[in-house]
Amino acid sequence: MNFEVIPAIDLRGGQVVRLRQGDYAQETQYAPSPSDLAATYAQAGARWLHVVDLDGARAGNLANLSVIEALAKAGMQVQAGGGVRAEDDVRRLFDAGVRRVVVGSVAIREPERVAQWLNTHGAEHFTVALDTRRRDNAWTLPSAGWTEDEARTLDELAPWYAARGAHHLLCTDIERDGMLAGFNLELYRHLAQTVPQLAVQASGGVRSLDDIRAARDAGARGVILGRALLEGRFTLEGALAC
Repeated sequence: MNFEVIPAIDLRGGQVVRLRQGDYAQETQYAPSPSDLAATYAQAGARWLHVVDLDGARAGNLANLSVIEALAKAGMQVQAGGGVRAEDDVRRLFDAGVRRVVVGSVAIREPERVAQWLNTHGAEHFTVALDTRRRDNAWTLPSAGWTEDEARTLDELAPWYAARGAHHLLCTDIERDGMLAGFNLELYRHLAQTVPQLAVQASGGVRSLDDIRAARDAGARGVILGRALLEGRFTLEGALAC
């Protein structure tokens, strides 16, 4: 299976932003419009684009759907989420041209519902996002834009989804998100051992090309690149060459 390097665009109010550790009070806005940034990434050779509707993730609706639809026409395959709660949300994203729907909060709170979507629409068309924070010796799973704690853990739900045919798992170490501290390689080695059948996308903390190679060597099947690209720490062309 190919190793995918996936640039990310986080949306808030239709603009490109980044949050530190998922904190909505620690937001940085970036100058390029989402469409211009996507065009740059497509020109660099990216096959996939990861889009997060931050407004939707917190409010539980598709707040930036029109922007996502425009990005889906930029020449890359798009995986997008944030605010997906119901079947109608899934269908609206597919209708907007999204190739893979990212399900986060609903995947934690209502796994049976998500398993039904995997059956109905095909597991290849979903990325299950189990973003995690280490707390009390467990990988916990905050939801609602990482603002609410949930009872289930990563070690419970990742194998549960693997047993139900999921293909793609996105896992962010929240403490490293936007911090340029490097990937949590221990986390990705753990997932490669416990759910080897899932194509794990590493996210949170990348700062160098060496981090991308290290995530690949730790068993990840892809990496999500956000702040490091926006701040020019390396080029997308260089990342794709990894």
